Amino acid sequence: MTQTDFDVLTVGNAIVDIIARAEDDFLVQENINKASMNLIDAERAEHLYAVMGPAIEASGGSAGNTAAGIASLGGSAAYFGKVADDHLGEIFTHDIRAIGVNFGTKPLIGTPPTARSMIFVTPDGERSMNTYLGACVELGPEDIDADVDARSKVTYFEGYLWDPPRAKDAIRLAAKIAHDNRRQVAITLSDPFCVDRYRSEFLELMRGGTVDIIFANEAELKSLYETSDLPTAMSLVKNDVSLAAVTRGEEGSIIISGDEFVEVDAHEIDVLEDTTGAGDLYASGFLYGLTHDRNLRDCALIGGLAAAEVIQHIGPRPQVELSDLLAQSGI
Repeated sequence: MTQTDFDVLTVGNAIVDIIARAEDDFLVQENINKASMNLIDAERAEHLYAVMGPAIEASGGSAGNTAAGIASLGGSAAYFGKVADDHLGEIFTHDIRAIGVNFGTKPLIGTPPTARSMIFVTPDGERSMNTYLGACVELGPEDIDADVDARSKVTYFEGYLWDPPRAKDAIRLAAKIAHDNRRQVAITLSDPFCVDRYRSEFLELMRGGTVDIIFANEAELKSLYETSDLPTAMSLVKNDVSLAAVTRGEEGSIIISGDEFVEVDAHEIDVLEDTTGAGDLYASGFLYGLTHDRNLRDCALIGGLAAAEVIQHIGPRPQVELSDLLAQSGI
């Protein structure tokens, strides 16, 4: 078995987030599905950029945010994701490397450009994402660095990757390398609409042994099993993966491992500003704990701590060192 150098390798869509506040009426006017991720084309991306208010640009993407959280906690993280050789690609590359994440995926020369997501945050803190995948769709098996993959305790990928077709082959290759080196593979289900599109494929990944760990919120898990009853969904998922982490917003999270169910309360917050990145940061905290031999309750508490930090400000990545918060928390 290869020596381990990384706690977690995350694989995902490398996206620059463009975040602006908006009223619910604006979402209706622009026909935007609230609190979900909507895939858009280049023309729609340009239109939304033109009509949105003052915005913050930040490197994002679900798996990139998770890598950032792990690094902020003091863990070692690597990231695979495709950007283009353009201005936004340079922003993304600089940001993720500056926070200590290993990122060596070669940029795409030419078109399509680096992906971007116009994110509208409504007064209730919900975010509605409108994503142009751009260069993300070019991620393929050739972008999987087998050495980095083999040296990572957990390989984690986002369900959103099931949208660009070549990424599926890349993920299957990454999972095989991980398992050949006796590592674990994790998926985040990403979005209820994503689950609707790929339900059978996600279940096949879980039941076929490609995926060992899943992260899902309550809506995603119920969608996966086509039930409105959370206990039913939880009773089913325990048979399909060795470990599941189910987030429930202000109600905390539930961890399922075989017949073991661990329920953890959410951390208290002062103000809910923006839920962008909440699930991504929960995963970062949980995986940090898991790769540092913490028990499941501690893993969930660290996940909740990271999520609580990110929802109290605009933007999908921590604004303070999560390692300091963790030390202060006593977890």
